[in-house]
Amino acid sequence: MFFSKNLKKFKEIKHCFFSRKGGISKGLYNSLNCGRGSNDRKRNIKINLQIVCKEMNIKNQHLILMHQTHSNKVLEIKKNNLRKKINSDAMITKVKGLGLGVVTADCVPVLLFDTKNKIIGCIHAGWKGAFSGIIKNTIIKFKKINSNNKIFACIGPCIGKKSYEVDSKFFNKFVSKSKKNKKYFSNKNSKKKLFNLRKFVKDKLLDLNVNVDHIYMDTFQEKNYFFSYRRSSIHNHKDYGRCISVIRLI
Repeated sequence: MFFSKNLKKFKEIKHCFFSRKGGISKGLYNSLNCGRGSNDRKRNIKINLQIVCKEMNIKNQHLILMHQTHSNKVLEIKKNNLRKKINSDAMITKVKGLGLGVVTADCVPVLLFDTKNKIIGCIHAGWKGAFSGIIKNTIIKFKKINSNNKIFACIGPCIGKKSYEVDSKFFNKFVSKSKKNKKYFSNKNSKKKLFNLRKFVKDKLLDLNVNVDHIYMDTFQEKNYFFSYRRSSIHNHKDYGRCISVIRLI
C-alpha cells in the first residue's frame, strides 16, 4: 500500500494506492486483483474488493467503481445515482462515507481532494483519456460545484517513461495537436520513442492550478508490486490483473 504525503495530511479523508499484494487471486491475477473486467474468478475479485473495503473502513456497497473506457467523461456521484452503472473515467463526490475507486494496470491513477469544499475525486488517465481531456474535465467538474477551491492531487504508480515505448504514429498524434508535446518524448532508436505519461498528466494538473505530488513507481518494472498490461502483452499472457486506488471522505 502506498500513500501521498500531501493527502495524508488531511484528516477529512482516507486514501490508498493499493499494490497487487494482500489478496486471494491466483496465477496471472496473484493476488489482490480488483479488475472486474478481468477473467479472474468473480468470487476472488469480490473477496479482494471486500479486503479493500475493510482497509478503507467502508461498507462493501459504498465502494464506487467505474466502467472505464479511456474516455474523457466525468460524473459526480450523489446519493441518487449510487446504484447505477457508472460509465466514466473520473468521478467526484461530496458524499461522506463513500470510497471512489479507480483500477489500473499501467495507466495513471489520480486521487484528488478539494480542501476548501470537501470534495474528493479519482481519475483513470491512460494516454487516450489524458489526450482527450479527462484531467481538465475533472477539474471543471470540481469548479462547477464551487470555483473557489484548493485542489490537491496525487499521481500514483503508473508505467514509467523508460518502459513506455511508442511508434512514430503515436508521437505524430501528440505533436500534431501541439508542438509543445514534443517534450514528453525522447528517442529510443531510429523507429521508437519513449513517452512520459506521468509528466504529461502532471503538467495538465499544474496548468489547472492543482497541487501535485507523486508516488514514483513504475508498474511495468515493479512486477512484484503491480499488474501491467504492457508486461502481460510482452509475455503473451491471455489476461492481466488490475490494482486499485481509493479515496473516501470520512
